[in-house]
Amino acid sequence: MNTTNLLESKIGLKLTMIGKKSKILALQRFAAKKHPITPEQFTILAALIEEDGMYQTQIAVKTMKDRPNITRITNILEKMDFIHRSPDVNKRKIYKVFITDKGRKVYEEIVPTVLEIWRDTIAGISDTEIETTLKVLHKIRINLDNNINIHN
Repeated sequence: MNTTNLLESKIGLKLTMIGKKSKILALQRFAAKKHPITPEQFTILAALIEEDGMYQTQIAVKTMKDRPNITRITNILEKMDFIHRSPDVNKRKIYKVFITDKGRKVYEEIVPTVLEIWRDTIAGISDTEIETTLKVLHKIRINLDNNINIHN
């Protein structure tokens, strides 16, 4: 793709718009289903389902959220008894975050809504198109990872 076409394609703008609209759809669906947490909070639970016992900084890197946001979300989730923080045995004032049984239960209850959102998002798109899109997005992510500096 030549420079003019690349600029006119507005790839970055399109990806940003898709991300924002996806977030709006998730917020609307979570509210309609009266889920006790937000999509943003669900993302934290999902990260802990994948890898329980992470530090908040690790959660921030994994979810691409800033530290203050992670602190705010984990405070809320802890008050709701969906997670708990335990002091690291080797480091003072550093806590590992764990999902509770109650957090696992709410996660499992919300998964069907998340799957519904994704089914609606990819409606009318063939499996081949999805596979190709995922491959291209993966390559874009690798290019970005190679050109930005994110500290843990």
